[in-house]
Amino acid sequence: MDPGTQPGAGTDPGTGGGAGASTGAGADPGTQPGTGTDPGTQPGTGTDPGTDGSTGTSAGAGAGTRLSSPLVLTLVLLLAVLAQAPIRGALGTPVMQSWTTVFVAVTVQALPFLVLGVLLSAAIAVFVPPAFFARALPSRPALAVPVAGLAGAMLPGCECASVPVAGALVRRGVTPAAALAFLLSAPAINPIVLTATAVAFPNNPEMVVARFAASLLVACAMGWLWQRLGRADWLRPPAHGAHEGETKAETFWNSVRHDTMHAGGFLVVGAMAAATLKAVAPAEWLRTAAGNPFLAVLALAVLAVVLSICSEADAFVAASLTDFSPTAKLVFLVVGPMIDLKLFAMQAGTFGRGFALRFAPATFALAVTGALVTGAVLL
Repeated sequence: MDPGTQPGAGTDPGTGGGAGASTGAGADPGTQPGTGTDPGTQPGTGTDPGTDGSTGTSAGAGAGTRLSSPLVLTLVLLLAVLAQAPIRGALGTPVMQSWTTVFVAVTVQALPFLVLGVLLSAAIAVFVPPAFFARALPSRPALAVPVAGLAGAMLPGCECASVPVAGALVRRGVTPAAALAFLLSAPAINPIVLTATAVAFPNNPEMVVARFAASLLVACAMGWLWQRLGRADWLRPPAHGAHEGETKAETFWNSVRHDTMHAGGFLVVGAMAAATLKAVAPAEWLRTAAGNPFLAVLALAVLAVVLSICSEADAFVAASLTDFSPTAKLVFLVVGPMIDLKLFAMQAGTFGRGFALRFAPATFALAVTGALVTGAVLL
């Protein structure tokens, strides 16, 4: 009846979890490193708060060291202050002065149109229900496509706003061909974009007409092409809207914040790229690309896809590329609002990756072709 001769018994709480594994070496309780009398030998158990506490402390420390936006901004400003002497010297060079001039000019010219377009787009998202467009379109798809393309003028915003609206149209029963025509035309033919184009090309009013005509032509052609060749399983309708379940005030400010962050960020990137191209790229490269009509068109078409500039600001970037022909600039203005990197990502997220992989190349080819044909006639 000596309790020390009963290894693994219930009287030994320290061996609770491992009692079944203890087979009997237990006459000497001191030889049981897992017994309850020696809690220090049980690393990782609940009776060792030091172990658990250190784990929690490590997790907390890991969470506390995550970089936040204010911290990143503070670090950048601190580095700028510490390196102000070399930064001041670099900005004083002729190349950087030219870069800064172009960057500031493009940004300041485009920013008012960007803000106005974002505010108007948010107001439409709040006060104009998507069902309005479904009721306004003809029932025949062949007629609904050009009507939807023209209706794009009612959405004063950039391409970031047209994707969720097109998704809502499909969800509300609008034929996909008409919704896609609206998706392509809205960022290019709305009043804000056309006004910005007129300001960017004050001596070339025909550029505004050419942009309107080419964009509407390509949008309708893509709608009819989808109506003819598109398959239902290629397009995945969105399950819900981007702002459903929110109040009008929340919808408005969420739309403003979303479009401002996306469009504003791409505007800055586009302005930086345009300034870099203008100030850093060798003049021989620009002359070579601009001097070859085929190479000029291809270069600006690819540049429009890569830069992903907001349609309310791309006219100012195009106007700064003075070495290129008006037709090449028109290709840049038509391609950009219809297919670029951010649009591809948004379309894949809204309608499915299979849709985006088929829709994007066809849109690119038709946009370049439509801009070339329109430019040959009007420019």
